[in-house]
Amino acid sequence: MSGGGPASGKPDGAWLRVHPATPFVRGWVALAAIGYFFGRDSFERLLQGQPLIDDRIAGRAPWLVGGGALMLVLAVLGFILSWYFTRYQVAEGYVRINTGFLFKQQRQARLDRVQAIDIVQPLLARIFGLAELKFEVADAGESAVRLAYLRIEDARQLRATILARASGVRLDPEHPEAAAPEAPEQQVLQVPPSRLVGSLLLSEQSVFVVLGAAASVMLSALTENRAFFLYLIPAALGLIAAYWNSFTKGYNFTAAISPDGIRLRYGLLDTQAQTLPPGRIQALKVAQPPLWRLFGWYRMQVNAAGYGAAGANNGEAGARTTLLPVGKMDDVLNMLALVLPDPGTADPLRVFHQGVNGLDSDAGFVTTPRRARLLAPLGWRRNAFAATDTALLMRSGRWWRQLVVVPHERTQSIAMQQGPLARRFGLADLVLHTTAGPVAPRVIQADIREAQALFDAQAARARAARRRQTSEQWLAQVAPAMTPAVKRAPVVEPAPVVEPVPHPTPAPQQEGQQRG
Repeated sequence: MSGGGPASGKPDGAWLRVHPATPFVRGWVALAAIGYFFGRDSFERLLQGQPLIDDRIAGRAPWLVGGGALMLVLAVLGFILSWYFTRYQVAEGYVRINTGFLFKQQRQARLDRVQAIDIVQPLLARIFGLAELKFEVADAGESAVRLAYLRIEDARQLRATILARASGVRLDPEHPEAAAPEAPEQQVLQVPPSRLVGSLLLSEQSVFVVLGAAASVMLSALTENRAFFLYLIPAALGLIAAYWNSFTKGYNFTAAISPDGIRLRYGLLDTQAQTLPPGRIQALKVAQPPLWRLFGWYRMQVNAAGYGAAGANNGEAGARTTLLPVGKMDDVLNMLALVLPDPGTADPLRVFHQGVNGLDSDAGFVTTPRRARLLAPLGWRRNAFAATDTALLMRSGRWWRQLVVVPHERTQSIAMQQGPLARRFGLADLVLHTTAGPVAPRVIQADIREAQALFDAQAARARAARRRQTSEQWLAQVAPAMTPAVKRAPVVEPAPVVEPVPHPTPAPQQEGQQRG
């Protein structure tokens, strides 16, 4: 029995089991290890044309076979017990999972606090048509609920039902056990494999490896010592492994929009399908390494509650916090329109273009004062911030360009920092605290008076934005007047969008920051 409840017509609140093949898909490594330990010698002797059992241990062969069989039976029995005592339930606004037959454990997550739902298919699970559901909640990934494994159809149906309930959709009261229909989607973009390969070859790590190789060649020529070439071997192996990992994670990357949120799919061997509900992204970063500028490529990463700070370093978490591995400016603007449908400014195209590639104070950006050019000779014209009605934009970096966008309601706290040199030049940094992740929102080297004004104004904007956000159920915020008979919110159609949706009036906060 797999699936159930909302996903398969079972009574709501019923305790259900995962697919019977789950323990074998998860524990195949243990079975392979047992087979290798007991069968390695016999297999080698078979290849050499010798008897399967050495004459010296022929008398102990029955005991060895019996021991191996006993370990195999115990492993299989453990798998069966693990499956039998693993159950899940969707009821009363929670998803609950019970595991363990000696040491029992129950994990649960509130549906209205679910930040993202991922469908993960490792290679072996794909072969058997199974998938794992991962529910991320707002505590940096420590309490992520994992439900493995279900049939892929049941996993998709259960995800649709949970997202429907989390968003505030009211199901038909006459048929409460009916499964929620999966929300339709519309594809926004797809990353070609050729562009992904090109981005890897022109990445920062490639630059460092090439520089290291050039230094090794020069040192070898100057010292007549060929040993320096040996240092290239581990670097090359590490580079190949990093390239392969990035390629398999980003292969066939597609982004789509649906009433459930932003749907991301990617993966070569292990595939993953993420669903980021609207408004769950805490901060966003658009970055452009120097060599990517030749082709106009950009990368987008996000902070999402539940994914945690490991997103910047860990391979799996890094892929999950990537909103766009490599894309053109039109792709960036489309994704920005999905994350921030109301940019809060009358000219969003100009503002975001200046945020990504601009210099000086055009489009309302407040830059580092000219007196700071000794501290940042290349970056002082680039470092700037701008505030719209809905978000704070922070740009930095002359060579490694970055634009960070934080919706006002996602600002958890603010800190102003000033070192001895910054104090001497009348400068200060402003740090915005959001959910942990690869994005570090920071206003760099602002004038002290402008930083103080921004400190007060941003705190007020954050309070006002949080007061307007009255519900954790995003559908209740988007369409509070929808009738109970409505199954899903209207489908958003962003495919032709190449710029964020304009706001009817200019942002007064932005003008105030210009005057400050």
